[in-house]
Parts: sequence; C-alpha cells; structure tokens
Amino acid sequence: MDRTATSSARFLDPKVLSRIGNLELLARTVVDGFLNGIHKAPYLGLSMDFAQHRPYVPGDDIRHLDWRLFARTDRYYIKQYEAETNTDLVALVDVSDSMDWTSDDERPTKLDYARFLAASLLHLSRRQRDRVGCVTFDHDPIERVPASARNLELSLMALERSVARGPGDLKNSMYEVSAGLQKRGIVLLVSDLYEDVEDVVTAIRYLTSRKQDVMVFHLLDPGERELPSGDAVSFEDAETGEQVPVIPTKLREGYAEVVSEHVEALRRAMVKERVDFVPVDTSTPLDHALFRYLSLRSRSTRRR
Repeated sequence: MDRTATSSARFLDPKVLSRIGNLELLARTVVDGFLNGIHKAPYLGLSMDFAQHRPYVPGDDIRHLDWRLFARTDRYYIKQYEAETNTDLVALVDVSDSMDWTSDDERPTKLDYARFLAASLLHLSRRQRDRVGCVTFDHDPIERVPASARNLELSLMALERSVARGPGDLKNSMYEVSAGLQKRGIVLLVSDLYEDVEDVVTAIRYLTSRKQDVMVFHLLDPGERELPSGDAVSFEDAETGEQVPVIPTKLREGYAEVVSEHVEALRRAMVKERVDFVPVDTSTPLDHALFRYLSLRSRSTRRR
C-alpha cells in the first residue's frame, strides 16, 4: 500500500478530525492531506490548478491546448484564465435537531461531520480562487454569509458557531435561501434529508430555478442504516422527542429496507432533477465527497 496515500487518508478520518478544535485548522489539514494524495497518486482527469488548466473534452478548441504540459504528462489540458474559472460557491448546512446525533461516541455527530465537510469544501474551493459563502439552517435560514473572495473566515466562523436548535423544514429554508442567490454559481447542500422525497425535490427546485449547479451531500450515521441487535429498546425521534419502543431483532430487516428505499428514491429524484447526489456515511473519510465535488466543479467550469 502507498504510504503517502495511507498518511493522507489518516488526515481525512472523521475520528481523527474530531480531535482538532479549530475548524480553520481542520479544513486546512484535510485539504492539504487530500491534495497531497491527489498529487502523489495516479488519479485520472483531475487537475488541481483550475485557474490555469482543465482536462480536454471533445469539442474544446484545440487552439487552447497546452502542448508543453502534454509533452510532460502525455495528457491533453486546456489553458484557462482566472476570469474564466472563478465562481460563487455557497455551502448550505443543515443544523436541525436530527443532525445532532451519533451512534458511536468516538465518531462525530452528523452535524460535526457536516461542519468538517463544509469547511473542507469551502477551503478547497477558495484555493481554486472561487468566491465562497455559507448558510446554516433548520426550519429557517439562521446565518447567511454571502459568497465573496474575503468571506472564507466568516463562513468558517458561522459553521463553528452552529448548534442544533430546532426542527428542520428544508422546503421553507431553501425557498428563503434561493431568494438571496443573485448570481449563477455552485450550491452544496449538506443534510440528513429527514424529509419526504417530494418536499426535498421542491426544495431543490427552488435552488435550480435560480440557475445554480447543485450538489447534495446526504449524510447518514451507520446506526441509521441498520438497527442494533439485542433486546427491546426505545428510540427517540430527534426532532419531536417522542419515544418509540421497538424490538430490533424483529425490525432490523424491514428497517434497513425502508432506509435503503428512501435513499434510492432520493437518488432517482435527484437524477431526474439533474442534481448531483452523494450519499455520505459519517464513519468514512472525506476524500470521496471531495472527489465528487471536484467532478462537479470541473463540469460546472466547462459549462460557463
């Protein structure tokens, strides 16, 4: 196994990240480790210097090919300039009560994981010279930091201050958020999507109607995918506080099927809406989500 890749992955592990008290330091650690892994491993189709190059795709003007880079890498890249690649990127982070939960005290809650992920994505995007901003929300938007070249620190501070404070209402929150999106850009929605699929679709349409490129990161704790085995226990609804007694051994199979069907229904709905959908397990390192972001970022750049 590549020692560099293993070392880089260690800095993306949520259990390790939980020990870092400062969100700005955490984001820098994650992004530096991630980029180090990118540069040392043979990942195809990823160019980190978005302000200068991107991979060639059929239909591009060959006059913009960088032949010197081709001579060094044996791959085709298109020259780009900073004015062509800068964009607005806003991270929308769910801080409703259901996010404040983990099935393992050694793992971060969904809310902490959401903060880790959003902070890392914002830091990575800013290194690509994008203008970044952030919105935290539950049933309404709570803190809004508009996209700006100077607002990375303010966005991280908003994430640092965020606490679970009430029930969620994605549809209402996205309606309010969409009104403030004046320019076309990229929107990253980070949520456990504890909503009916129809309400999620409506919420997403508020964003896409503003000409935003949307990527949805669907966060689930491993304990939400499969009930624990054992004797009868009571489960508490994170948003209402209602206690529900269950016998896990009798419900495990049916419960897992319901969760799987909900995730699949969300995936199909997002495909239909032409929205990138990324299921994220809060026990896994952040590299998968960061790769998916880069994929969206690259495609979005080609469309602009």
